[in-house]
Amino acid sequence: MDSIKEKLPVIIGIIVFLLLCSVAYYYLFIGKTIYYTQIDNTQIKEITNSDMSYEYTLDCYQENGRKKSVIFKTSRALRGNAFLKIEYMEITGVHSWEEVQYDELPKKVQDKYNK
Repeated sequence: MDSIKEKLPVIIGIIVFLLLCSVAYYYLFIGKTIYYTQIDNTQIKEITNSDMSYEYTLDCYQENGRKKSVIFKTSRALRGNAFLKIEYMEITGVHSWEEVQYDELPKKVQDKYNK
């Protein structure tokens, strides 16, 4: 019985460590949120001290209509008024983006843009 009591803090420490590793792994590699936005080239900033040339700060919307301001960099200016689908990770920021058509936007996002 004394042996288990002595090992209990080590066992709890290992469990806590594994839980923290799992949470970190999720946020770094798995936990992506999808956002949708429309390119507004008045919100572009040219940058010179990076391998990317432009930085956008845009209002983006989740499928449920929840809004978030997202900053991301590109190597070229994007087509004005184009719609983007953005994969966003909380810790690392924009993971990827692709251009989509208005009809591909979720209904609540389409309502934000009223085409």
